[in-house]
Amino acid sequence: MRNTRVGAGICLIVAALGLSAPAAVAALGPAAEPSIRISPRRATPGSEVTVSTRSCGKETYGKGTSEAGGAFHLFAGKREGTLVGVFKIPEGTEPGTDTVTVKCPPRILITDTYKITHRAPSGGVDAGFGAPTDKGTQLAAGSVLLAGALGGGVVRMRRRMSVGV
Repeated sequence: MRNTRVGAGICLIVAALGLSAPAAVAALGPAAEPSIRISPRRATPGSEVTVSTRSCGKETYGKGTSEAGGAFHLFAGKREGTLVGVFKIPEGTEPGTDTVTVKCPPRILITDTYKITHRAPSGGVDAGFGAPTDKGTQLAAGSVLLAGALGGGVVRMRRRMSVGV
């Protein structure tokens, strides 16, 4: 009876591994699938985007196009077999998705997308107290208010002390 239970447990483990193996192999995907790498994946107008690929084989040249940035060339990169190209996203480009297409001889065509986002704001926030260059007047006004509050507190404390005696 004990051998039957152990045998059934081993069969269940082998069956589970056998059923999950094809899913694990499918998750890895095909190794020879052409791909390009776009950096950064979220770019802003005015920034440079770098495109690289290893899918062109021994070629040392390729052409690329971006819907937002236009045409660009890919040349041999630092690593052997890698082609790298750079283009700039024009100022005023609307946020959205941009498609990049890379062509390598003789008949390799690779397409990928990335996002164009709004530029993050920079600098101080105008809170309605005038221009930030007018710091001297603001500092003087703040000092007068602080000195007035301090003087009022001293008068109140002296008055309380004299009344309490």
